[in-house]
Amino acid sequence: MSDGAVLALAGIERHFEQGGRVIDVLRGVDLAIMPGEVVALLGPSGAGKSTLLHIAGLLEAPDAGTVTIGGVAAAGLPDGARTRIRREKLGFVYQFHHLLAEFTAIENVVLPQLVAGLNRREAEKRATNLLERLGLADRLDHYPGILSGGEQQRVAIARALANNPVLLLADEPTGNLDEVTAGHVFDGLRQTAQQEGVAALIATHNPALAERMDRRVTLHEGRLTVL
Repeated sequence: MSDGAVLALAGIERHFEQGGRVIDVLRGVDLAIMPGEVVALLGPSGAGKSTLLHIAGLLEAPDAGTVTIGGVAAAGLPDGARTRIRREKLGFVYQFHHLLAEFTAIENVVLPQLVAGLNRREAEKRATNLLERLGLADRLDHYPGILSGGEQQRVAIARALANNPVLLLADEPTGNLDEVTAGHVFDGLRQTAQQEGVAALIATHNPALAERMDRRVTLHEGRLTVL
C-alpha cells in the first residue's frame, strides 16, 4: 500500500457466474489514491467500472484482495463497521442525483449532517458554504423540481461532501448532462474536492473530462492500466 493513500486497492478480484461459466470482471486490480487527488476511471460499458466503485465504497465484497480506506483494512469488517466507514469517510455521487423532491437544495445537504449528529446551525452553515462554492448561492431555497439538471447534480455533489469524507466515489456523474453543463459540473466537483482535500475516483465515458483530472486509469479485460 502506498503510504498516506486515502484509498488503496490491492489484488482485487471479482468473478461472476453466468450461463454456467465464470466471468472474470476484475483480475488483480491495484490502485492507490492520495489526498486531494482526482482520478478518472475509464473503460467501455461492461468493463467493471461500477463493480470497482462498489468494492471501493464497501457496497460489494471482492472475491480476493484488500480494500484499505484511510489506513483501515475495511473489506473484511462486519456490516456495522463497513456502514460506519461509508457514513463517516465516504461520499457517493451517481449518474442520477437522487435528491429528495420534498426538500430544498440546502435541506438536501443539511439532512445527512443531521443524521451524522451535527447540530442544525452548523449543518446549515456547512451546506450554505458548499452550495455557494458550487455556484448555487441563489438556489439554496429552490426545490429539485425547479432546478436544472446541472444544478441538481451540483446539489448532489454538495450532499456527498457534506460530512467531510476522505474519499469521493462518482459513477458517471455527468452522464445525463450536455457537454457544456457537464464541464461546469465537473469543474465544480474537481475544484471543491481539491479544496476539501478529498480524494476522488470518478468513472466516466467522457475522455475530455478525464483529461482534466490529475490521473487516468482504465479497465480492460479485468485489469487496470495507468494511462
